[in-house]
Amino acid sequence: MYKNQFDKEFASNKNYKCYMFWGNNDYLIEQYSKKVSLKLANGEDIYKVYFEEYNFKDISNHLGSSSLFSSTNIVLIKTAKKILKKELDELISICNTNPDSFLVISCIGEVDFKSMTKSFTAKNSAVEVRIYDPTDQEAITILNQESQNRSVTIGYGELQYLYNMHQKDLSLCVNDLEKLSILKSPIGVNTINSHCFGLGAVSLDDFFIKLFSGQNINRELYMLLEEGLNEVYLINQTTTFLQQLLNINTYIKLYGQLDIIKIWGFNLPKDIANKRASVAMRYKLIHFKELLDDILQLELNLKMVSKIDSNSYLQASYRTLSDKINKL
Repeated sequence: MYKNQFDKEFASNKNYKCYMFWGNNDYLIEQYSKKVSLKLANGEDIYKVYFEEYNFKDISNHLGSSSLFSSTNIVLIKTAKKILKKELDELISICNTNPDSFLVISCIGEVDFKSMTKSFTAKNSAVEVRIYDPTDQEAITILNQESQNRSVTIGYGELQYLYNMHQKDLSLCVNDLEKLSILKSPIGVNTINSHCFGLGAVSLDDFFIKLFSGQNINRELYMLLEEGLNEVYLINQTTTFLQQLLNINTYIKLYGQLDIIKIWGFNLPKDIANKRASVAMRYKLIHFKELLDDILQLELNLKMVSKIDSNSYLQASYRTLSDKINKL
């Protein structure tokens, strides 16, 4: 089951005996596991088993017994390893036998958990929910809700800035919102720069501004890749940024003014919006087409050519792209 379908069922108060949350966004996996657990019981009644604490015998005994202090037995397992099928099937069977027991499994990390999903069927009153990375708009909506929960006064543009600073890692963003809540004052970009530190020494936003402004990007490109930034991810983000510049360029030419809210659906800090607009207006429509073609071809080459030093190839390709931009 996908997250959107589960959200509808959750809102309609449909319950299962066993839940498995897995996918490629650890923050959302943990949040959904926590949300379901707290719906089934209060925090003190949740028996939490984290990673190496997993012990099949202890968990099966807990699920098979009746709670002395609560009407429900909730076991929340957070694991970075696959659980053996015979053990998983037994735990689900115990939950279906004991009306007081529920099982929630939060699958964290890079392991392929797909084989575990076969045990979670409607017949067993069990559901597996696959969670993908949110879109940028979904992520900002999540962060906005988290900021409201912490009484942090911060705009959508500043949240976008923080999200990009942390290379779209929701966990790091929420941690920073917790830290910023101590300030008890409105949060701007300068405050974020003073109190928050991104995953790397180079901001992707700053890198793209330099690249599409025709400035030298050799140092920043080297540092981004040395920090371990995935090559395909960098290409995808370059495409996204260039498309944003195209949207700004087109809107200004049509309406004669910059209105970031109408372009993106949320505002950006004024200095960032103006900087992007200044870069966007350097180009003609034909330039955008040429650059998008070049970047998409670069991505195709990187994915199709085997036995290639992707780091060196990408650095050489971006320098070629930078030289082309300088000549436009």
